[in-house]
Order: sequence, then C-alpha cells, then structure tokens
Amino acid sequence: MMTFLEQLHEQRWDDHRYYHQSRINQTLHLMSAISFLAAYGLIFVSPAAAAVLGWIVAMLLRQIGHFFFEPKGYDNVNQATHQHKEAIKIGYNLQRKRILLAVWFAIPVLLYFDPSFFGYFKGPQDKMTYINNVGLLWLYLGPIAVLFRTIHLFFIYNALTGFVWAAKIFTDPIHDLKMYYKSPLFLMKGELFDDMVTHS
Repeated sequence: MMTFLEQLHEQRWDDHRYYHQSRINQTLHLMSAISFLAAYGLIFVSPAAAAVLGWIVAMLLRQIGHFFFEPKGYDNVNQATHQHKEAIKIGYNLQRKRILLAVWFAIPVLLYFDPSFFGYFKGPQDKMTYINNVGLLWLYLGPIAVLFRTIHLFFIYNALTGFVWAAKIFTDPIHDLKMYYKSPLFLMKGELFDDMVTHS
C-alpha cells in the first residue's frame, strides 16, 4: 500500500505524462494556474468574483488545452490508445468534463429564467445581483464536483485514492506553476510536444 505522498506523486506524474504532452496545453495550464491562484486570493475579498474568475478564465483555459490541443490519437510515449487513457483516468475524463461544463453553462441560464433559483435567492435581481448570484452558484459547483468524484473514487478504488485526488485538484495550480513555467519558452523555440523524459 502506497503512502499518501507516494500516491500523490504517482497521480501527478500519470496526469502529466498522459494528459499534458502538448506544450500549448502546458502553457494554457500555466496561465490557468496563475488565474486560479488569483481567484484563491480573491475569495477572501469577493467570493462571487473569485468564482467568476476561476470558471470563466482559469477553468476555460485548462479545458481548451485538453479539448483542442492535446493529442487524441495513439500515444507512442506511453504505448496507449486515447480510449484506454480515458478509461483509466482517475479524475474527470473528457466525457465527465463535458457533463461538468454543461452543468456550469446551465447555471446562468436557469438563473436567468428563475431569478430565485428554485427559491434559494430572494428579492429583486438587477444585472449586478444576477452576476453575483451566478458567481456564488459557480463557487458551490467547484467543491461539489470535487466531492462527488472523490466519493465516487471511494467506491471504484478506495478512500485513499479519493482523498489523494482531491488534494491533487486543490494543489494543482501551485504544482502547474512548478511543472510548466518553462513551457512558453519551449513553444517559442518551436517545440510543440514534451518528450516526457524527465520524471517530475
């Protein structure tokens, strides 16, 4: 049985080598990490604004990298098909991300047509109140999505795997800074893909 830190190291390495081969994706993750860290700080000042920054800037940058720039063909580095990698993905694979993003997108639409959001909010809703309420709902969505997958991992793997993955998710912005701060430089040199030689 691996320790918490050993499994965290393994999950991070697997995530990197399987899902972050594109230098463009890595660079977008770097930008996303900076945005997430700014959102983490902003949460103490304006939680709703932090959620808007986290979802519209940080989260979209990350997912654009995965959906549009990461290779979907056979992975020669890891000798694995895209389908195999999607099947063994510990966290949110592309299909689960589509569902999560659909829920994310549905929230402002539902709030527009039902300003009370099924009775959760009260009072009149002007433009700024609407934006603030969207931000608050998005703020709840993040931890709920992490908690849902964490508990799911308890059943399909074990509790340790779930807790490790949750810790990985919340610390990813700091780790991404460490991993990908040189990625823009590699891109400027014309290197589009990481050779994955270094085990970090």
